[in-house]
Amino acid sequence: MKLLILYGTTEGQTRKIAHFVEDVAQERKCIVTLCDSADEFLNPDGFDAVMIASSIHMGKYHAAVAEYAKKYAAQLNKMPSAFLSVSLTAASDDKESWEELYEITDHFLKHCDWKPTQTLQVAGALKYMEYDFLKKMIMRLIAKKSGASADTKHDHEYTQWDEIQTFVKDFTNLKATA
Repeated sequence: MKLLILYGTTEGQTRKIAHFVEDVAQERKCIVTLCDSADEFLNPDGFDAVMIASSIHMGKYHAAVAEYAKKYAAQLNKMPSAFLSVSLTAASDDKESWEELYEITDHFLKHCDWKPTQTLQVAGALKYMEYDFLKKMIMRLIAKKSGASADTKHDHEYTQWDEIQTFVKDFTNLKATA
């Protein structure tokens, strides 16, 4: 299977997730092309499947990812495609936060007219050590609200790698049986 993985990242966690997806897919004998949406747009033609990953910041996915999904929605809707939505909310147990997350994702997909075969909500990370003072305080408030760590002396990764691995295996199996 020729797999395109496109991602949009702000602080690097989604890039890390995309590289992990690449590694899992390669272990499954996929030929993988990985690209950052900030650098280039590869036409999905010529690929057997596409996985797109984007983080959410301030209630929105990356503009470049949205542009890509909207531009190529017709092609993406004709092939196996998957969306990995990366956020801190996915690490939360708060029902209202999850409802808001689903609304953000649904709005994004409808706006792009993209109907991925599979979607996964992925927990991201708090990278306190990389934030400036203002962002650190804002993220600390958000973390407190969502039940994440407000300890700003350390970074905190919430990504469930086993869940992503299972998702990628299921997705590549889906294509293998299609």
